[in-house]
Amino acid sequence: MIHLFGIIHNKISLFAIFEGMNKEMKSRGLVRFFFSILAVGALITSIVGFALKWGEYRGLFLTFEAGQIFSVLFWFIGVGMIFSVISQMGFFVFLTVHRFALEILRSSSLWNLLQLFFILFVAFDLMYVRFLFFGESGESLAGYAWLPVFLLIFGVITAYIKQKQSSKKTFVSSLFLMVVITALEWFPALRVNDEDWLYLMLFPLMACNAFQLLMLPKFAAK
Repeated sequence: MIHLFGIIHNKISLFAIFEGMNKEMKSRGLVRFFFSILAVGALITSIVGFALKWGEYRGLFLTFEAGQIFSVLFWFIGVGMIFSVISQMGFFVFLTVHRFALEILRSSSLWNLLQLFFILFVAFDLMYVRFLFFGESGESLAGYAWLPVFLLIFGVITAYIKQKQSSKKTFVSSLFLMVVITALEWFPALRVNDEDWLYLMLFPLMACNAFQLLMLPKFAAK
């Protein structure tokens, strides 16, 4: 638990730098923040999991086989919590990279340009490289485009909300988190390329990353 407090405290300090605020932030409520992210991951994974296999699970609900329903639900909750921890690790890496990039480059404009390059590079790779490795005869590149486009659109919306919440200078870095860091966290499912796992992992990661980005200041202030 002490180690957990240390990680969360470091995350707050790094986030304060990202936000351009004073480092001194209240630590009260941060354990609640940690468990809130776990809950977000568990909830979204459970919803997506049942939706993906509704044809299989529908019968369990119609006959109200409570034992099997809860067994499947607990599995989704456990997997969702793992996804949320991966998201928190990715978020901490993002904040660390952001801090060191600013210290090394000494220019927020240059760092923003580099982030934009990586955003476009990763979005293109999510489409083109997946098509090269997993595309079958007769498939078109367009079939691999919608997931990176969706991730990019969701990232833009989240970054816009963050910009309104804090300042314009956070937009590019927020988009970097939502696209590049999410893609890195998503890599295990991308490597397997199973459609169900792609969706099951992506949506909780997106939700957890957006939650951390938008809600951490509110929890840190408590």
